[in-house]
Amino acid sequence: MDPKATLLPGMNRRGISGFFKKQYRMFSRNLYLWILVLPGIAFVAIFYYIPMIGISVAFTDYKIGLGFFQAPFVGLQWFGQFFQSIFFWRLLRNTALLGFYAVLFGFPFPVFFALLLNEMKGKIFKRTIQSVSYLPHFISTVIIIGMTVTFLQPGSGILWVIVNFFTPTSATLLADPKWFRPIYIITDIWQTFGWNSIMFLAALSSVDPQLYESSRMDGANRWQQVWSITLPSILPTVLTLLILRMGSIVDVGFEKAYLLGNPATYETSDVISTYVYRTGILNGNFSFATAVGLFNSAINIVFLFIANTLSKKFNETSLW
Repeated sequence: MDPKATLLPGMNRRGISGFFKKQYRMFSRNLYLWILVLPGIAFVAIFYYIPMIGISVAFTDYKIGLGFFQAPFVGLQWFGQFFQSIFFWRLLRNTALLGFYAVLFGFPFPVFFALLLNEMKGKIFKRTIQSVSYLPHFISTVIIIGMTVTFLQPGSGILWVIVNFFTPTSATLLADPKWFRPIYIITDIWQTFGWNSIMFLAALSSVDPQLYESSRMDGANRWQQVWSITLPSILPTVLTLLILRMGSIVDVGFEKAYLLGNPATYETSDVISTYVYRTGILNGNFSFATAVGLFNSAINIVFLFIANTLSKKFNETSLW
């Protein structure tokens, strides 16, 4: 076979050599930048890409002591077993509803909060409110759940007293399935809205002040400025973050769902991540749990592609 036949069309060996020399020169010129990003590349490779080898467990009958590639191959057996499980629709419903409510109520809240902060004039008051709103983000989820349990303690918890005033009840709210979702979403908003508003505040700071001056000269009030200038200016940022958020819509956090839920509330609190923990870690069914987790990730990817396609079609803003 002619060695030249293996080359790409329009390229010769001298062209390939020149290509590698060009890449080497580019690498040499940016050596310090590559050194700077090397820890990040290593972190992503070690903790995100190398563990993907474990995905093979979802298609095998894995047992402790066997390697990833020594376990007998079973194909889609575990996926079929999960789809036929009596818990499938309950897990899918609970996970999807919690993710949907988190986007519906939790995503707009940081946007509104950033808009309100942007309208404040007093710098000291504005910075104080901004700093206080960040604090819950740095509190451990365990502490957040502990505070929630204390506040909802029957008879003495301040939130229980408030709820009991409007809807008299003697029951423990944390043991009532219908209260799990509101409690989960409210605590999640309280913990994350301040931190999530940082990106929107950064986008607001880049809006050209001359646009506001021109609108004031045309007689626009504050509401009209927000609607016609502020929101359109930060819309690409909002849509980009919304697309990313849609990519994890069914990726409900394990910690809060596990700590806040209990067997009495499994009807609404049992989600895919807690089910994976029980079947994989507690029961030792690693292959089945891996298949369930992989199914959860596949749903996230589908939602990500749908959100990106719709955003690109209607607003020309997309991730790719």
